[in-house]
Amino acid sequence: MKLIIATIKPFKLDEVREALSDAGVKGMMVTEVKGYGAQSGHTEIYRGAEYAINFVPKIRLDIVVPDDVADSVVSTIEATARTGKIGDGKIFILDVEQAMRVRTGETGDDAL
Repeated sequence: MKLIIATIKPFKLDEVREALSDAGVKGMMVTEVKGYGAQSGHTEIYRGAEYAINFVPKIRLDIVVPDDVADSVVSTIEATARTGKIGDGKIFILDVEQAMRVRTGETGDDAL
């Protein structure tokens, strides 16, 4: 199993969720997060005053999938979340040693 952690722009969430659902992803966890990368934030002007925005709002997706579909899930996120502008996000893929469904006690791919 693979854990796919993706950070995307907030306005892309619905589009990415629909594309993943169409690709067969059965569930995901979504968290509102703030962070910065190479862009190191930006400045905005509000009522004539300039403010430094050090942390940019993002959406974090945590998705656990079987090994055989991980590449297609990553490709779907990449294609759907891309705007071509700075700050589109990142995708990390990690190995998952074990998973368990609490209600039934199912483990491994059956728990997904």
